[in-house]
Amino acid sequence: MLLVLAPQGATSPGKLPHHFPPSSQRWLKRKNTLSSQDDQQRGSQDESLPPPEKRMSLGPTPATTRLRKYQAYFLKYGFSFITKNNIEQPQCVVCSEVLANESLKPAKLKRHLETKHGSLVHKPLDFFQRREQQLKTQKSVVCEFSTVPAKALAASYEVAYLVAQSKKAHTIAETLIRPAAVAMTRAMHGEKIASTLLTIPMSNDAMGRRIQEMSNDIKDQLINRVRKSGRFSLQIDECTDVSGDAQLLAFVRYSYERKMHEDLLFCSSMEGTCTGRDIFNKLDCNIQKEGLKWESCVSVCTDGAGAMQGARKGLRACVLEVAPHVKFLHCVIHREALAGRCLEPELRDVLQTSVKMVNFIKSRPLQSRLFATLCHEMGSDHEALLFHTEVRWLSHGKVLTRLFELREEVRIFLSDCGSPLADYLTDQKWVASLAYLASIFDKLNSLNLSLQGPNTNVLILSDKITAFKRKLERWAVRVEGGSVDMFPELDDFMDSYDITIQAMKGIIASHLRSLLENFNKYFPSDDTPEKYDWIRQPFVTSTAHHLPSELQDALLELSSDRTLQTAFTAYTLEEFWLSVATEYAALSKAAMDVLFPFASTYLCEKTFSALTYMKNKYRSRLLRVESDLRVAVSKIKPRMQLLCSKKQAQPSH
Repeated sequence: MLLVLAPQGATSPGKLPHHFPPSSQRWLKRKNTLSSQDDQQRGSQDESLPPPEKRMSLGPTPATTRLRKYQAYFLKYGFSFITKNNIEQPQCVVCSEVLANESLKPAKLKRHLETKHGSLVHKPLDFFQRREQQLKTQKSVVCEFSTVPAKALAASYEVAYLVAQSKKAHTIAETLIRPAAVAMTRAMHGEKIASTLLTIPMSNDAMGRRIQEMSNDIKDQLINRVRKSGRFSLQIDECTDVSGDAQLLAFVRYSYERKMHEDLLFCSSMEGTCTGRDIFNKLDCNIQKEGLKWESCVSVCTDGAGAMQGARKGLRACVLEVAPHVKFLHCVIHREALAGRCLEPELRDVLQTSVKMVNFIKSRPLQSRLFATLCHEMGSDHEALLFHTEVRWLSHGKVLTRLFELREEVRIFLSDCGSPLADYLTDQKWVASLAYLASIFDKLNSLNLSLQGPNTNVLILSDKITAFKRKLERWAVRVEGGSVDMFPELDDFMDSYDITIQAMKGIIASHLRSLLENFNKYFPSDDTPEKYDWIRQPFVTSTAHHLPSELQDALLELSSDRTLQTAFTAYTLEEFWLSVATEYAALSKAAMDVLFPFASTYLCEKTFSALTYMKNKYRSRLLRVESDLRVAVSKIKPRMQLLCSKKQAQPSH
């Protein structure tokens, strides 16, 4: 490189001799002519400047590169294009390699084709057009890959939730739901959209994992709610499933967002014996595992089995050892079923004979078909009798009512079969006893049904029991007076056959008195039922003398608050007393001590029915009973978005 120095006669570093043209000035090296004073000032300034290698260059600015554009005829060289940052770049339709923009030249594109794909040089344009279309299709799939699996994962959870809710086998998703969804989508929207449903994971194992994860999420939400509630009550029951395993069920009642909620706490199989100590150990283990405390437990409701209510070795004794404050309640529905079992000897004979008639017809398929044909020919409303079983609470009433309605058809059928049971249906007194049993058991069935249902409390159910006991007393008095109009079947039968009540009066009145005595045994009358009126109607009953003085004062303040009185009708009792917990804490706690306990084990019985349907003889080896059962019966919804965010979306293959 030739270096030209400025002549000595130059007086200014910015001026050059006239024989140097301006175009040559950029090749000159200028001499620094600053004074020493300027050098010192410059030195002090240079300390704050960046190092030389980081300073902006004073060299020539390179010329701007011209961007090339893709031309359609480049496809004959095997190149399409993609756009990155608004710059077109050639892409080989054979190997998908992307070149720089400056390679958008026929020579460079042809060189790539000849060197890397020499065998394709003489291919026609149609060949490269097909390869271009394949490349575009691949790009579309790649673009959708990040969204389709995510949606498929969410859809997989939704399907698993529906499968668990239906209590069906997990394989139904892959064997029925997916084929049905694909067929419907194909018919409505075409093959392309229908094929996207095939990416949804629906295998048996996938459904099992989804249900397990949803169950865990529901349980986490439930436990957090119970902990925040500060207090809870339990209902517990045990039964045996189809595979012979003893299942222990526990439901929990708690307050959340100023409302009462009930949900499945756990379903756990019992290993070995099912004594009171075994049940307590299983219950205590689950409570400790979830971080709950016995100090927060208000009450426990169970049936009357010795393992549950035993005072020395039952669950009750074990719980009271660790939590003496816990109240134990015997299920109201179970007590009602026990109280309604008493029968006079003569009426019991009528019941047993009725069961024999039903079994004679129902125990043989041929007999059942012949009886149905007879009923059809006679124009009967029903064509079949109902089986009787002692373990069904509503069995007596339904069986006897149907038998009484079809008594003439049954008599004819039994006579044709030569059965001596037909003679009973010709005895008017026996038929009158059957009519009475059908009527009284129908009353008991109605009472039993009214006691069932969620979100009940001791006050509601005790009122219904009290009302029925008062009815029994009134009915006994009216029967002794010669009136049976409260028993429709018996009243209609006597009017039709002009029968007097005298022959039946003693038996019926005696039975009603026995029923009343039995109900008083299982449901002792409260000497002061009005002591809870301040909970039911706090704005009507402003005094409750049995309450401590400070609670009476708080009740007076509350009953004088007209704003609360206006809002009272918009709440249930539980919601109202929870809503005033901040302002009247002690009074609210006293009210909730009465409203918090479960009054029956209805939820356990209902869930056992769901378990029986879910774990049937075809699924007797089902292992994850709790997870399927929780998703099926819980009122808490799983957090689908949270579950999806924790998993890596992968499509089904």
